[in-house]
Amino acid sequence: MGKITDQKTEADFTSYYLQQSTKEFAEDLDKIRNADDFKGDALPMLIRSLQQGTSMFSATDQKRIMEAKQTSSVGERTDSEKESA
Repeated sequence: MGKITDQKTEADFTSYYLQQSTKEFAEDLDKIRNADDFKGDALPMLIRSLQQGTSMFSATDQKRIMEAKQTSSVGERTDSEKESA
């Protein structure tokens, strides 16, 4: 796999991982954000902390997950597409 493709896969995976993490931990993140001692300058640190979770996945795993995501999203149809079929 080429360098540009590797970088794109890594960037796409990081974005996907953050989306899934924020969905999964939404309640906890809201509690942290609303805590009296939470300051705005802590937000970048919180984001970096979540991003570090991607290091648990090898480049091969990231590629496999993104390919599976693309395959599943291609097979999904929107409600309007289902109604018009």
